[in-house]
Amino acid sequence: MTLSAGTKAPDFTAKDDAGNTVSLSDFTGKTVVLYFYPKDDTPGCTKEAQGFRDAFADYQGKDMVVLGVSMDDEVSHKAFKEKYGLPFTLVADPDGTLTKAYDVDGGGYAKRVTYLINGEGMIDQVFDSVKADSHAKDILAGMGV
Repeated sequence: MTLSAGTKAPDFTAKDDAGNTVSLSDFTGKTVVLYFYPKDDTPGCTKEAQGFRDAFADYQGKDMVVLGVSMDDEVSHKAFKEKYGLPFTLVADPDGTLTKAYDVDGGGYAKRVTYLINGEGMIDQVFDSVKADSHAKDILAGMGV
C-alpha cells in the first residue's frame, strides 16, 4: 500500500544520473513530482518519461521539480536520459531504499506510482493508477494547470 496524502514524505539522499548526490530536502519550497517507474528503456517507462519531457516547460513554469526514480543504476539512467533527451533528474535506487521507503516495491522493481510533494515536504497527492502515455499531463490537469 502506498503512502497517503497528508503524510510527511520520507527524505532521501541518493545518486542521480550524473553521479551527483540529490536529496528531497534540496527542493524545500518547491513542489516535487517524485515518480517511480519499473525500468529504464522499456516501452511504458519510455512513454511516461517522454510525457514528462514534453510537458517539462509547464512544470518549470509552476516552480515544480520532476524526479524519476527506478531501481536502475546511474549508468543505466544516464544512457536512458541521453537516448530520449530527458531534461529532468533520474534518481538511482539500485538497492531499493527509496522504493521501500515510499512503499512502492513491486518485488525487485518500483511500481508505477507518483507522489506530489509540497514545498514543506508533505505528500499532497498520490497517483497510483498511472496511464504511462498521459501521466505527465494528467498531473497538471489534476492541479488545474
